[in-house]
Amino acid sequence: MQFGIFTIGDVTPDPLTGKTPTEHERINAMTQMALKAEEVGLDVFATGEHHNPPFVPSSPTTHLGYIAAKTENLILSTSTTLITTNDPLKIAEDFAFLQHLSGGRTDLMMGRGNTGPVYPWFGKDIREGIPLSIENYHLLRRLWREKNIYWEGKFRTPLQGYTSTPFPLDDVPPFVWHGSIRSPQIAEQAAFYGDGYFHNNIFWNKEHVAQMVGMYRNRFEAYGHGRADQAIVGLGGQIFVGETEEAAKKQFRPYFDVAPVYGHGPSLEEFTELTPLTVGTVEQVIERTMQFADWVGDYQRQLFLMDHAGLPLEVVLNQIEILGTQIVPELRRRMEARRPEHVPSDPPSHASLKANRDNPHFQVTPGKIAEES
Repeated sequence: MQFGIFTIGDVTPDPLTGKTPTEHERINAMTQMALKAEEVGLDVFATGEHHNPPFVPSSPTTHLGYIAAKTENLILSTSTTLITTNDPLKIAEDFAFLQHLSGGRTDLMMGRGNTGPVYPWFGKDIREGIPLSIENYHLLRRLWREKNIYWEGKFRTPLQGYTSTPFPLDDVPPFVWHGSIRSPQIAEQAAFYGDGYFHNNIFWNKEHVAQMVGMYRNRFEAYGHGRADQAIVGLGGQIFVGETEEAAKKQFRPYFDVAPVYGHGPSLEEFTELTPLTVGTVEQVIERTMQFADWVGDYQRQLFLMDHAGLPLEVVLNQIEILGTQIVPELRRRMEARRPEHVPSDPPSHASLKANRDNPHFQVTPGKIAEES
């Protein structure tokens, strides 16, 4: 099973000092987080994509390419790549290029994005979010699998004899996750193509998360990709660890209370009761995270948000150290102990896909074939 961290790259004042990091400091902090993740044995670093303050990660592949040059094992991913406002041609080029730079240590998570003003900034209409996702992603699949493409759709100019460059490393398209909090159409899309489905698992209760994952699993099986429990699932989560639960809550509470995403709402106690946020000891984090598999079934990737709400870099790096050295080793052991033999431990990698050219991943529309058979 893969474990890692993701960031949304918010620039938030530290409520204890009042200091707001500069954009340069925040970008550097995210880089140090990735390097720490590799140092302590985590598997994945994923960066968000935003084009509005107070966020900085507007160019994910630029950042991930830099991190690739400074790491050897870390899988470089996104959380998420905007399939709606980005041109599929640019996504195809950028992530294939990143594949070549990183030696195949690349996958990505597609998402619609939920910041309304971003759509018109890039000439799109948020009301077309779902149709944009469907059309753009299908074109992206063709760009990574076919050459000399002729194509015409609703949302961009036609293509006539187009070939994306560079083509994916070893002719292996990057593995794709589809990230969605609440849109069943996106879970359906992930199932149709046999791709991974990722739920951020931060804002919602376990019943909602289980419902979304369950729908994806059932449709994955219906499209002929395997049994429902073999579908490729990833979850997010957020933790803050202390020597005791009381100490953890005391340190984290000032940051929780002013967090841009969920602050100024329910209390810390209410939020940890209603959502997967876990603030406590190492063992409490392990126990709570193990419950995720009870909710959604055995899954393949777990990413934690570690740096939200203005937490100082030194605190974040210490939290990543604890995650990698004290929490993840035990989670790996317990997750594998409960996993049935027929359920994959890991999502597809560049190496595993390269070794199995018969994998439906190499087809443009594998779900359609399965559905019609």
